[in-house]
Amino acid sequence: MAKCAFLGLGVMGYPMAGHLVKAGHEVAVYNRSFAKAEAWAGEHGGSAHRTPREAAEGADFIMICVGNDDDLRSVCKGADGAFSGMGSGAVVVDHTTVSAEVTEELAAEAAALGGQFVDAPISGGQAGAENGVLVIMCGGEQAAFDAAKPVMQAYGRVIKRLGDTGAGQLTKMVNQICIAGLVQGLSEGLNFAEKAGLDIREVVDVIQGGAAGSWQMVNRHETMADDHFEHGFAVDWMRKDLRICLDEAERNGAALPMTALVDQFYKDVQKLGGGRWDTSSLIKRLRALD
Repeated sequence: MAKCAFLGLGVMGYPMAGHLVKAGHEVAVYNRSFAKAEAWAGEHGGSAHRTPREAAEGADFIMICVGNDDDLRSVCKGADGAFSGMGSGAVVVDHTTVSAEVTEELAAEAAALGGQFVDAPISGGQAGAENGVLVIMCGGEQAAFDAAKPVMQAYGRVIKRLGDTGAGQLTKMVNQICIAGLVQGLSEGLNFAEKAGLDIREVVDVIQGGAAGSWQMVNRHETMADDHFEHGFAVDWMRKDLRICLDEAERNGAALPMTALVDQFYKDVQKLGGGRWDTSSLIKRLRALD
């Protein structure tokens, strides 16, 4: 079994780090709020540390799951950063959804220090993290991926390397682009059903097995019907991800008209006070227009 550090104990990282312990790994954790790290250690039996450097010292694998590019840099770099405590040969596995640019920057720094870096953004939401069935999209050197994959299997159902450094983040961008259009289409369809006097649940029961079916439809139609959005992946985080997608599209020349439009629809949801609502709250925007 491996010695692991896990940096970032949010709604995703907290259960992911717990699965590592259940798989038999030795786990040291860091969180911006030390009290949360202590609570995790009390629950799972690992060790809590006050800095990323302390958590990373002696670790074979350094898992990271934080918020954005700046958060990632802050836990990796500086005197108290994980890179300062990282030993030669350690593998950094970044589960944060960030830009390909910061991924390439930190991968190069890790390599210069004798470490390896795998960008490994995740999909599956809080439920996927809690149940240990996440989809993990990876980029990096084959050898680093091969070393890290058995460890990631503690919380991953599908784990695939898509290419060199940055390929995991680019694949996650594809994931978010596709989701944005799906949720908007689902919201319009369900809102239309309501306006037509149909029962949303009965409609979905019929169409979910056909060409219109999707994970979003199966897992979100009931809460959308009930106007309940206090769960799942937050609008604020989705807008962060879509901004990454749009910025990358500016660099590679891809046209993202639907993504840009849905990003603005999510901005409207934020104005309704829904920054922390689940992304399926796009239907709430349509209801507000009625």
